[in-house]
Amino acid sequence: MSSLPRQSTRDSSRRSGSPIRAVPDAVSSARIELRQLRYLVTLAEELHFGRAAAREHIVPSALSAQVQRLERAVGVLLVDRTTRHVALTPAGARFLIEARQILEHVDRAAFLAQGMALAAPTLRVGVLDEGYDAVRPVLRAVQARHPELEIHQVLAGVPEQCRLLADGRLDVGIGRLPGTAPEIAAEMFRLDPLGVLIPDEHPLARLPHIPVSALRDETLLLADEEQAPEFNAFVAEVCRSAGFFPKLFSGSVQTLRAAVDLVVQGRCVLCTSASTAGISHGTDLTWRPLGPSVPRYPWSILWRAQDPSRYAVALVHTARELSAERGWREAAGERAS
Repeated sequence: MSSLPRQSTRDSSRRSGSPIRAVPDAVSSARIELRQLRYLVTLAEELHFGRAAAREHIVPSALSAQVQRLERAVGVLLVDRTTRHVALTPAGARFLIEARQILEHVDRAAFLAQGMALAAPTLRVGVLDEGYDAVRPVLRAVQARHPELEIHQVLAGVPEQCRLLADGRLDVGIGRLPGTAPEIAAEMFRLDPLGVLIPDEHPLARLPHIPVSALRDETLLLADEEQAPEFNAFVAEVCRSAGFFPKLFSGSVQTLRAAVDLVVQGRCVLCTSASTAGISHGTDLTWRPLGPSVPRYPWSILWRAQDPSRYAVALVHTARELSAERGWREAAGERAS
């Protein structure tokens, strides 16, 4: 009586999806190639080596060899091969899900990288308010020199600008650096005369310069404390040096336009710099500098100290040039070095 032939261990292993090796090592896993994943996905869709190979423009034997190499790298059988059919093992079906996701992620990464390469370069510049004109000539000059550049202005107070610079969401900031921040570099480029915006009929509007001491009896509107605490501190120090603490307007505003509306209503006077005087055009308001020795607010360019972008460096250089040409750093009749 003849006995039934034994099924080879290898054949049993191939049909059950049992491990070729118990655990794949890191070196073998690192040898997995993207084309092997793609071949497996195509084979899973066709379930036929000939058709899958035709889709991949290779011969069936080459596709089979690459799938076998993938199996050796993973450490388990992924495909159950017989003379009559091709099917994924349970391990292969689970691996297929991950393989498809990997290929999708790689395709998306390539798409995003290509988009970045084709997109116009951008420079993200933080500004306190659209009404501030201190840096506008610099931005126009940078744009003229680099027409390929898209400049995006981001409305943010100086504290927020510093945070955005530090985490890479901003390329350049404009303001006065509060305290010491080693990760942020700063360079002063403009000394902006300080003054007040007042109604045309106000008695102080007749003066060419308004003495700081004349503000003692005025209700003074400053910037929003969260937006520009360093500017408010500068104004407070100017008043303190004149021997008084300013009487401040009890409310707050978020924009220069809203501040102008309060001055038009006669509820306060606005302490602001010369670069914002244009915000009053079309109103019955007048900007007058403080004097006779005019305080000047120092505007600075802020950028990341360790990894400034190419266009951030270009903006800093442009600010230096315009500052020298137009005497922006000139104070008390002399240019700052």
